[in-house]
Amino acid sequence: MKSHSCCILFFFISVTAIAQQPKNPIQRAQERAFTIATIPQSGELLTLPQAISIAVEQSYQLQINRSQEEVARNNYTRGNAGYLPTITGNVNSQGSIQTIRQTFLDALRPPQQIRGIFNRTNNFGINANYTIFNGFNRAATYEQLRQLLQISSVNTRANIEATMADVATGYYDVIRQLQRLIAFSQALDISRERLELARATFEVGTRSKVDFLSAQVDYNTDSAALVSQQQALRNAKIFLNTLLVRDPLTEFTVRDTILVRNDLQLAPLQQSLTANNPQLAAAVINRTLADINTRQVNALQLPLVTATAGYNYQRIDNQGGFGIRTGRNNGMTYNLQASIPIFNGYNLRRQIQNAKINTQIARTQESDQRLQLQSTLSQTFQTYQNSLTLVNLEAQNNQLANQNVDIAYDRYRIGNSNFVEFRDVQRNAINAQTRLIDAEFNAKAAEIELLRLSSTISQELR
Repeated sequence: MKSHSCCILFFFISVTAIAQQPKNPIQRAQERAFTIATIPQSGELLTLPQAISIAVEQSYQLQINRSQEEVARNNYTRGNAGYLPTITGNVNSQGSIQTIRQTFLDALRPPQQIRGIFNRTNNFGINANYTIFNGFNRAATYEQLRQLLQISSVNTRANIEATMADVATGYYDVIRQLQRLIAFSQALDISRERLELARATFEVGTRSKVDFLSAQVDYNTDSAALVSQQQALRNAKIFLNTLLVRDPLTEFTVRDTILVRNDLQLAPLQQSLTANNPQLAAAVINRTLADINTRQVNALQLPLVTATAGYNYQRIDNQGGFGIRTGRNNGMTYNLQASIPIFNGYNLRRQIQNAKINTQIARTQESDQRLQLQSTLSQTFQTYQNSLTLVNLEAQNNQLANQNVDIAYDRYRIGNSNFVEFRDVQRNAINAQTRLIDAEFNAKAAEIELLRLSSTISQELR
């Protein structure tokens, strides 16, 4: 009887000790968990404006675009379009050293033999060629060069905006993965609290070994999930470092949170897209280039008038004794020529027909590009609105799920529920938290894409 009384007393003391634990150990685990402001990070602080500035400056593709734009700017000259004459200078010097042996038929002159006779002829000249009229082709060519410069500039701007969008999305993905890491860390702390409770209750005999082993398995599962999330965070940082054109393993710190705008409106975005989108602007320029090509082909039907003028100077030194001994000649030359195509095997007609077809193709491509961009903008805006709705819903779900975990833990602690029920509640809580994080990221990604499509990203993110 005494032994039985001791066992009852030991059990009462153990249960009392368990009951005297913190009333809400889940809150204790949550307080112990890191936040985005307190989680240890290595490396210097990297802000989004700094990341964008680095990427725009260092991007290899943008360096190529800027070089191509510089080439187009160098090509945009009146001389390259044919407005200026071409002038060439010519210098020609011919000479010989001879030995002469001569006898004469009339026998009046004695034979002669001369060694080392030097003969030389020098020609100096300058020539100018100018196209007076070529069917307005050079005006079309000059306009073509201007359009090529514009499309090169537009392509550079398009790649700058795309780079900014990629960097911003990558930066917020790092924050997302960091927030998920915090969520998994918090889940692991809760599992640790449960494991400690399961061990204590198992040791005093109030719970079975199955309950304790299940708690150990769930703790190991959450530990593995945390390790996988750490790898996901490293991968996100490597991707962002690659966009910044630096060592992929460079460590850096982020402090920002994901703040989503909720004031974007579709109508202003559509207007900005129509007026500023570089892809649409490139399609318009391509249509203009097709029109110019038609003008250039039509110019082949008109006369070609060219003029050539030159000045030549010739100097002769002849020591051979035949003909002119010395001479100096100089004078001006000119040539005016006009030609008109009459027949070339119908090739000109074929070129004109193809140019008109290409113009129509360019117009169709412009209309298609406009439609595709408007469609993408509308779809992205719908995604943006739905994501905002999901953020609000998931925020409510997250609060409810956390409260449910508190209740479930208290029920589990006092024995009113089993480990399966608590694990389901815990799993629902971590899923609700990660869904909220993903919803915020998706809303931000849609916002960034809307800014890129409307070509307002440079003003909004810098």
